[in-house]
Amino acid sequence: MDNSANNKTEDNEKKTMRNKALIYSENKKPQGVTLKHVSKIYVDPKTKRRFFAVKDSNIEIAPGEFATLLGPSGCGKTTTLRMIAGFESPDIGEVYIGNDNVNAFTPNQRDTAMVFQSYALMPQYNVFDNVAYGLRLRKMADPKTGSLRALTKEEIHTKVMAMLDLVQLTGMEERMTNQLSGGQQQRVALARALILNPSVLLFDEPLSNLDAKLRVSMRTEIRQIQQRVGITAIYVTHDQSEAMAISDRIIVMNKGFIAQIGTPKEIYYHPKNEFVADFIGEVNFLEAKITSIAANKKQVNVQVGEMNFPVDNPGGFNVGDEVKLVLRPEALHVVEKGLLPCKVILSTFMGSYQLYHVKCGEELVKICEYNPRGKRIFNVGEDGYLSFEASDCHILPRHEENKVETIYLDEEKKPKDNNKKEPSKVGEELKKEKKSFFDFFKHKKDKEDTPKK
Repeated sequence: MDNSANNKTEDNEKKTMRNKALIYSENKKPQGVTLKHVSKIYVDPKTKRRFFAVKDSNIEIAPGEFATLLGPSGCGKTTTLRMIAGFESPDIGEVYIGNDNVNAFTPNQRDTAMVFQSYALMPQYNVFDNVAYGLRLRKMADPKTGSLRALTKEEIHTKVMAMLDLVQLTGMEERMTNQLSGGQQQRVALARALILNPSVLLFDEPLSNLDAKLRVSMRTEIRQIQQRVGITAIYVTHDQSEAMAISDRIIVMNKGFIAQIGTPKEIYYHPKNEFVADFIGEVNFLEAKITSIAANKKQVNVQVGEMNFPVDNPGGFNVGDEVKLVLRPEALHVVEKGLLPCKVILSTFMGSYQLYHVKCGEELVKICEYNPRGKRIFNVGEDGYLSFEASDCHILPRHEENKVETIYLDEEKKPKDNNKKEPSKVGEELKKEKKSFFDFFKHKKDKEDTPKK
């Protein structure tokens, strides 16, 4: 009797948790998102082999944080977002929103809202009705009785107009969605998601359909609105500059694995591996060797070609280690006297900066000399030297221990098929005589037509 009562209580608690997302609340606090050892397995449609689209992801996103999943196509960023939203289920691991394990929850039970790449607006509704749609499906607790009730028309109207004002669409509430520009449609999609006051707001490459100039202004607006509202936001993009501009932290992914998690500055100035360094902005790599370590261990001397010079020591390296120097183009300068001799092979005025391509030995190095007005400009064919600060150089191992590759699951051994047909005698004879199928039967017919002696 006690067991059945306990089970009933647990079922009621789960039902309450699942329905919590369907109850509108103005005083809702943003929730964090946690992924614990999450993996997702897909089947390659061509090879029929199973592989990890996401492998052993561990992520903690704090309440109110703006986190961006960044990486090239096929890295697993959208799959990760869809598992948080509930459109995909993890094959391994657990997804938490706040303290709730939401693995078994459907998307509408997770208290998240998604801004889609295609906007997903309803063309039969005007702007007002698109934004109001979610509110009409919600219930809210009556402050006096505590019972659930639908929102009144007046409450919905007030909230929709306030949200349209927030996204700068005041006066457009009667327009149909096909009368809006791409940027305006994106604002409607954002307003429709925000008006539900979800615990977590999800963005699936929402600006990819906009032109470059509009993309810059929209990403600024999204960031400002997120900071004003204080909501937890998870954003997916392959645009590095977009991720740098809007994120508190960036989660860089590569072939299903998390390559690095950090602030934009940490990712840019202190990449953990060559992939991250190369994916985030322009970069130069110079092969070098550590020749000595300073007594205070804050700097190391490195040798590039025949030149020795000091750079900051990130730790973990020993004398004799072969390394790669990571140098950003804007940190480098071409000067008449400096660290490394070079020869200019390209010199182009780009307005805000002078673009150089120089050869240091066999290495090609790109340099962006910002605000070049009044500075010495080197022309193609001139010799010069590379100059940079020791703190602007980051060191990576030349040879990475574990190169990231897509992991395919071991295919099950197929049992031997005893009913497999043996090759036909016709096929065997054709192979021996190297004759065509037609020639074989022509030859056979000629033999049959020949009269017996």
